[in-house]
Amino acid sequence: MTTALPLPRAGSGKRSRRLVALLDLLSSGETVSLHRIVDELAVSVATARRDLADLEDQGLLTRTHGGARIAAAAVEVPVRLRAGTSHRTKQLIARRAATFLPQGPYAVAIGGGTTAAEVARALVFRGELTIVTNSLTTAGEIGSRPNLRVLVTGGIVRPNSFELVGVLAENTFSALNVGTAFLGADGLSAAGGVTTHDEIEARTNAAMVGNAQRTVVVADSSKIGRVTLARVADLAGVHDVVTDSGAPGEELERIRACGPRVHVVAV
Repeated sequence: MTTALPLPRAGSGKRSRRLVALLDLLSSGETVSLHRIVDELAVSVATARRDLADLEDQGLLTRTHGGARIAAAAVEVPVRLRAGTSHRTKQLIARRAATFLPQGPYAVAIGGGTTAAEVARALVFRGELTIVTNSLTTAGEIGSRPNLRVLVTGGIVRPNSFELVGVLAENTFSALNVGTAFLGADGLSAAGGVTTHDEIEARTNAAMVGNAQRTVVVADSSKIGRVTLARVADLAGVHDVVTDSGAPGEELERIRACGPRVHVVAV
């Protein structure tokens, strides 16, 4: 019998932010020394070594003599670490996005990602609402609400995001018509459009927005101006973007020029 690898104890927002900062520091692919990690993150040697050990256990990095480098397969931060970062900002973005929905019977699609999950939480007290999602995290949180009708797609589970992706998920989304699709993003820019780290996830998300009357992208300021591997949608197909006041103003203007309405929440 195999034993599951231990997950990092990233329960606090402070530690989650530190682990994400550590992965960002290693993102260039070069080996980073332990001394630099200690200096950059302002932590003790013991703390740095503990964090490195936790992340190595998950296959996100490889420790070397005197330092560490990013693992070849680690292209995105797992959702369990991202959930603790910028939580208040994501709540404000989600609450603004939730105000776009009309009253009365309505159907929405909600994709994966921590900001999209906050949109679902902002809608838990709505009545006459149908929510279609491919996020196991979101479905688990809102599925027990008697006032909501929750539909979950089939598909293959992506370990990093707990999303269902692939043909089964795409077919479910393609068979349904929804009023609004709430789409998270790993990158959002005028040049790249809406992008994500995984090409299969990108195709699933494209199917989600394909039959939506309105597409709303929810993305905190760290995603603005960023381009990742796989394109989900061109900005011409996005109706609204909701982000926070930390986003670069010049890039927001370029995004507006591509067509979407841009809504900025103050943080």
